[in-house]
Amino acid sequence: MASIYQINKGINKPIEFKGLKAQYISYLAIGLVVLLVLFATMYIIGLNLLLCIGIIVLCGSVLFIKVYALSHKYGEYGLLKKAAKRYIPNFIRFKSRKIFLHLSSSYQTKKEGGSNG
Repeated sequence: MASIYQINKGINKPIEFKGLKAQYISYLAIGLVVLLVLFATMYIIGLNLLLCIGIIVLCGSVLFIKVYALSHKYGEYGLLKKAAKRYIPNFIRFKSRKIFLHLSSSYQTKKEGGSNG
């Protein structure tokens, strides 16, 4: 008998499948494919079948635990925000106020030009 899985998605909500949100579904799928290739590689080179299964079960368990933990901790966009946060500078240094004076005068020019049209 076939199983039917529900993918819940409301308006303006991320895709959610069994508690995983958004990109974490693809992370888990990619991890499972990597584990499948790893199992096939280990089996082909001649490792003991029980050893192969043990390694894959252990790695698969770690994969599921980590992906679910990331999904619950960071949510839909949290992991991307964490990665982007590394690129924000701690401070910005200016040697003169010329750039701010220029911004102010260009804003006034646009404001005056926009009200005439």
